[in-house]
Amino acid sequence: MRIAVGQYPSIAGDVVANVATAVEAVTAASAAAARVLVLPELFLTGYAMPPTVIDVDDPRLRPLDEAATVAGLTVIVGAATPGEGLPQLSLLTVGAGVRRVYDELHLCGEERSHFVAGEQPVAVEIDGWSLGLAICYDGCFPEHARVLADAGADVYVAAVAYFAGSEHRRDLYYRSRALDNGFFVAVSGLVGECGGAQFNGGSAVYDPEGRPLAAVAPEQVGVVVVGSTASRLPRPERLTRCSPNDVTLDM
Repeated sequence: MRIAVGQYPSIAGDVVANVATAVEAVTAASAAAARVLVLPELFLTGYAMPPTVIDVDDPRLRPLDEAATVAGLTVIVGAATPGEGLPQLSLLTVGAGVRRVYDELHLCGEERSHFVAGEQPVAVEIDGWSLGLAICYDGCFPEHARVLADAGADVYVAAVAYFAGSEHRRDLYYRSRALDNGFFVAVSGLVGECGGAQFNGGSAVYDPEGRPLAAVAPEQVGVVVVGSTASRLPRPERLTRCSPNDVTLDM
């Protein structure tokens, strides 16, 4: 597996401009032979409340789908999509079609007034690798990643949008999810101003012990790619976990 994570600003409500930025990211990831490109939470519609909502058949998404298809990679990217009553805070896969694949389970703060939560964890398979999907606040809950790890996920893919000033929590959460579960974690974070708020990026890939393999520098834009065409990103070795029956209390 060769995976890219992007770090870019998004413009609230400007789907056309955000798609154009995503196409630039596809070009950069493709030049580095990536098979997967992860982009941030709500990237296509912008992180702003109330959200701009798009459906998977929106013609404004075609340039991104065409670019990803030609490049032979899959883009995993955030958007607000139609739901029952309120919208869903979703992840789409783009490339050879656009699909809504996951809706955030753990909504945070003002999101709760504008979105309805998803129903279950989701993993997608690409090139024989299982990618467990997460959106921002999901990664703050160890049980979310554990369910995906127990289901066989090789990589925990998180599209995030952390407000400036929360860098310490952001990095702790995702390094911990890697170490908790013995899998890789790929984080794509929104950076810059969007909808009147400042976001702090944090795009990085962590190894199964929580060590950063690559990261986009703070306040910078671009992609980083982990893995190589000659030596693929190795599959993680599962941690041996103890059960309650393995624990003895010395009173």
